[in-house]
Amino acid sequence: MPALSETLAAATLLEHLQQAAERENAVLITGLFGALALLVILSAPRARPSILRPVGLALLSAGLVLLSVLLDWAGLASATNPFLWAGLMLGGIAFVNLLALAVFDTVLGHLHVHPPRIVRDLIVAGGYLAVGFHLLARAGVSLSGIVTTSAVLTAIIGFSMQDTLGNIFGGLVVQMDRSITVGDWIKVDQTTGRVSEIRWRHTAIETRNWETVILPNSVLMKSPVTVLGRRTGQPLQWRRWVYFSVDFRFAPGEVIAAVEKALQAEPIPGVAAEPPANCVCLDFKDSSALYGARYWLTDLAQDDPTDSLIRNRIHHALKRAGIPLSIPAASLFVTEENESRKELKRGHDLEQRLAALAGVELFHTLKDDERRLLAERMSRAPFAKGEAITRQGAEAHWLYILNRGSAEILVGIEGTPRRAVSRLHAGDFFGEMSLMTGAPRAATVIALEDSECYRIDKQAFQDIVHRRPELAEHISHVLARRETELVAAREGLDAEARASRARNNQPDLLRRIRTFFGLKVPQTQDGAGEGRP
Repeated sequence: MPALSETLAAATLLEHLQQAAERENAVLITGLFGALALLVILSAPRARPSILRPVGLALLSAGLVLLSVLLDWAGLASATNPFLWAGLMLGGIAFVNLLALAVFDTVLGHLHVHPPRIVRDLIVAGGYLAVGFHLLARAGVSLSGIVTTSAVLTAIIGFSMQDTLGNIFGGLVVQMDRSITVGDWIKVDQTTGRVSEIRWRHTAIETRNWETVILPNSVLMKSPVTVLGRRTGQPLQWRRWVYFSVDFRFAPGEVIAAVEKALQAEPIPGVAAEPPANCVCLDFKDSSALYGARYWLTDLAQDDPTDSLIRNRIHHALKRAGIPLSIPAASLFVTEENESRKELKRGHDLEQRLAALAGVELFHTLKDDERRLLAERMSRAPFAKGEAITRQGAEAHWLYILNRGSAEILVGIEGTPRRAVSRLHAGDFFGEMSLMTGAPRAATVIALEDSECYRIDKQAFQDIVHRRPELAEHISHVLARRETELVAAREGLDAEARASRARNNQPDLLRRIRTFFGLKVPQTQDGAGEGRP
């Protein structure tokens, strides 16, 4: 009869399982759980990894409930309740977690409603309490007694946990009124950083030093908090100051004009276009005037690197203008500046200038004394990375020889963005058309790195061309060819079209050179100036 006994035992076990399933509404709860899980999987891909926790809890719950049924079936009813109660509690927690995922990540996420994290935590905690009270009531525990007892316990706990409760309510208030949000840059006392997380008890702040500072929420509620870069109706940007000093010998207006021109000329990474960067004279010290360059930082994590870019622009701008940064009054120079030393320095500098002129095709026909005179009249012009050396359409009657660094030529047609057509390296020259004819700049040239140029202006070359007017002929041929190369790069001309354009333009360029420098323009038989039809 063993087979009959086993059959009866199995039937009894199945009966126990069926009764337990009906008593706990297992089919309905399992169906709801599966529907919520499917909703999250299909509608909230980012929340899919979070499903593992409630699913794991649900499986553990099912295992404990099954264990309680087996114990009851085996006649160990006294050991059943703890496992059953634990299983139902874990199942309730799993269901609350999954419901929170479905509501907050799926439904509210699709509605673009993002309540503070602490609100979600409070609702989930309330769900846990509801599950616990339901199970206690089901077990026959008097809830009124619990409430009476909890009132006394609450008073005791309230006195002993004032700071903790203050932190919790502080975090709740901060998130509800959204005065501070995750991602804000704030300053509290000596701590400055980005808010990375707002929790029940604390707010985490990540500093620029790669540190995370944990501030209790009660501190945020009691201390003044500065939110950096935030202004109603304005983009995120924060005003910064860069200070420098210049000797009294230079007028403040001259210093301010040179610095503002450099800071506003070309965009600087991380610096807002509006309001524009500017410079002010702040104070007069013992041996110099103190100035401040003000700009608005758009990436608050890059404060020091952007300050460095601003200082670099200021340094080169002042150097171009011939305005040195101040030297402390106590500085003592012990180098003897005698005539022989000065002559040595002048000779070395002149050699460099002559070497630079040797690479300029325009001046190949100059005599040695003419080239030397021109070299002596050249001036140095340094430029910081990203600065415009010339701008398309600008009026400037001088030529540049790139002595150090590199640059890029940009050409733009009205209504279209500028595009790069060529690069310049040490030894290249540009701006010859403006120097020789007074024409506006045909292209914009941007320094790709900190660079230095030699600058030759009209006055430096005028005496030479007046002494030898025939130089204009050679220069006109060079200009015609170089102008054609620039147009060809912009319009895509073939070799034959370039040659034809250069031949046609040369007579007109010769006339313009002679007119610009005040040279006599030969008359043709019909009385028109040379180069006119």
